Amino acid sequence: MHPNRAFRRETEDRAIAMARARSFGILSTAAADGLLAAHIPFLLDDAAGMLEAHLLRSNPIARALRHSAMPAMMIVSGPDGYVSPDWYGEDDKVPTWNYVAVHLRGMLCLAEDVDMRGHVDRLSAQFEGRLSKTAWTADKMTPDLLEAMMRTIVPVRMTVEGVESTFKLNQNRSDQARRGAARMIAAGCTPGHETAALAALMRAVPGD
Repeated sequence: MHPNRAFRRETEDRAIAMARARSFGILSTAAADGLLAAHIPFLLDDAAGMLEAHLLRSNPIARALRHSAMPAMMIVSGPDGYVSPDWYGEDDKVPTWNYVAVHLRGMLCLAEDVDMRGHVDRLSAQFEGRLSKTAWTADKMTPDLLEAMMRTIVPVRMTVEGVESTFKLNQNRSDQARRGAARMIAAGCTPGHETAALAALMRAVPGD
């Protein structure tokens, strides 16, 4: 997380809301063979105390979990974008990169007691519910093929023991400078990811 506390003042509830809205991140852990990472979707329970996901059986993290549970981190990235100092309308400023990120920390283990069909249904329903169409369900698949595919994955669970976040939105700049940068980002003048959402977050920062 960014060391500047101005970027770390958001509530845990807001960080969890962002992580839940994304529901996709980088699961990272350390095993005997070194650092491991997997890019996967996930579910958070209502209390945000448990993270549920799955991995391919052949994934190195899944193989490592056969021996024991491990400390892990789910890294969830929000919108981001480059900020040119010219956009502030102030002198003697340097370039920076604004971004939102949430880290969920906890113990990761295999969740052998999880019903895989139920897990697939919950995960797909989470994302299908955000689309403007009739939701896809696993019932549309040939039962034998669905069962064969589910045998290739294993459920994992992480007990969420810590939540950290960075909302780096130029809080250390004047309201006028921040809004000037947000205006340029919203206009598509910067490389980055979901820059319209980033600009909206910058505009929503309380004024000076």
